[in-house]
Amino acid sequence: MKTYKLYDLLISIGLIVLFLVISPFQKDFTFIIGYFVVGGWQLISMIVHIYYNWFTQPGGKRYYYTWLVFIIIIMATLGFIIYPFLLIFYVMLFAAPFMAIYYAWMCYTEVRIIYKHELIQLK
Repeated sequence: MKTYKLYDLLISIGLIVLFLVISPFQKDFTFIIGYFVVGGWQLISMIVHIYYNWFTQPGGKRYYYTWLVFIIIIMATLGFIIYPFLLIFYVMLFAAPFMAIYYAWMCYTEVRIIYKHELIQLK
């Protein structure tokens, strides 16, 4: 778990920084592609965390964040059927970057918890 969490954090931060740096210099839709790449990676990471039950206890940050993302996915799916739900895409255009940064911060705090736990066991 420790190795995965560290790579998860590094990949999340790396993808965010990569698309943040590349997007202003491109004259195309690179920033939209960045939304899907960063969001896709973080969605895969959430699924791995749920599968292995890592930091997913009820009441934790990851638990609530996972439910928020699940609700957003449901609303986006409903947007293709019920027109008013399409507004979620407009909201996500502005919310997604903050959600990505929050997810990376959440991963950082979990990595710190793992390393602190190891240091406590060394005493």
